[in-house]
Amino acid sequence: QAKYLAQGGVVGAQVVGRAFMRALRQEGGASRAAADARGHSERPQSATASRIIGISLQEAQQILNVSNLNPEQIQKNYEHLFKVNDRGGGGSFYLQSKVVRGGERLDEELRIQAKDEKEKGGGAET
Repeated sequence: QAKYLAQGGVVGAQVVGRAFMRALRQEGGASRAAADARGHSERPQSATASRIIGISLQEAQQILNVSNLNPEQIQKNYEHLFKVNDRGGGGSFYLQSKVVRGGERLDEELRIQAKDEKEKGGGAET
């Protein structure tokens, strides 16, 4: 009887695991589609970053609860949200991964802006 109970538990865990992975794939696809749809209104480099990372700049700002691209505020919110959603403390791996993707997207946008400013500054001096 214990053998059947254990087998039932294993099968149940497999079913839940497959459903979870399917949901993650669907969310990723939906996020990419939304980023592509919004990407047409963004600058070309920014739209490319949205497609590569899978979320738009606007979504990343919402995830990390920032209204502007202030590196200190982004880092502060990122660290707080990452820690709060740590699985070891009862948090959600899914939410923690969204925080990571949001941080990556905002870091990429900051990099794009710095590159643009450097190019504009370099072009003005010559």
